[in-house]
Order: sequence, then structure tokens, then C-alpha cells
Amino acid sequence: QVQLVESGGGLVQTGGSLKLSCAASGRTVSNYAMGWFRQAPGKERELITALSKSGSSTYYADSVKGRFTISRDNARNTVYLQMDSLKPEDTAVYYCAAQIERPVFPHSEYDYWGQGTQVTVSS
Repeated sequence: QVQLVESGGGLVQTGGSLKLSCAASGRTVSNYAMGWFRQAPGKERELITALSKSGSSTYYADSVKGRFTISRDNARNTVYLQMDSLKPEDTAVYYCAAQIERPVFPHSEYDYWGQGTQVTVSS
């Protein structure tokens, strides 16, 4: 199985940028569809972006479309989330997750999770 560790979270001002990393070990990320979720206080965890196993398909929630970008570096066995034009409503704990391939993409069920990294956007 794969182990995932997120990094790169922190405090940023409105309009700023952050790049989150999700380093994988145990297996290569190219074996999985990968996703980024976030959970704000008092809210349910939501899938905000996903990358298919082949890398040919992406999904973005409307709330982040045009501002966030998911990418994968197979050589580094790492998945990234570039976050631009950040807003206070982006404040949340961000989780990286890996998904054994499902018949449809995107799919809401993920199999392996990182521990999360906090992102706080100040107004």
C-alpha cells in the first residue's frame, strides 16, 4: 500500500499563493488516481480536485476551478496542489488521497490518506 505525507501548508494573505506537496512512499503515485480534499471547521470534507491514474483527466470543484492546479511528478513520486488567488474561504485542513482505480472518474471513495496540512488565509 502507499503512504502519503502532505507538506507546504501555512498562513497566507488573501490573494496569495501556496503549493502543497504530497510525497508518496511504498508504491508509486502513478498506480493511483490522486485527489486533494479539504475540511473546514464545522464542514464536511470535500473533494476539490482529482487526477486520474493515467494523468489524462482532471476534476476541479467549482469553488477552486481556475485558481487551483493538481499535478504529478512521477520521478519524485509526489503530487502537488498549486493554489493561487487564495480566499479566506479556502481556509481548511487539506488532505491528499490515493484511489485504487474505479470504473468512473472522478469517484468519491478514496483508499489511502495523508495526515493533512493546515492552510489559513487571512483577510
